[in-house]
Amino acid sequence: MNLSTHIRNARAELTKVIFPTKGQVKQAYIAVIIVVSVIAAFLALVDLLMSSVMSAILG
Repeated sequence: MNLSTHIRNARAELTKVIFPTKGQVKQAYIAVIIVVSVIAAFLALVDLLMSSVMSAILG
């Protein structure tokens, strides 16, 4: 397979790609921010709980 065939095939495949709209990107961005925030808050709560338990045990 030569280079021109490869480029032609690549262009043909790129025409099949469906790129997200601006609204879809914004919606996905907001969803990611919310999920990351919830997980970070959960981990902070677990860390606080574990450190207080360890402080009580080690006294």
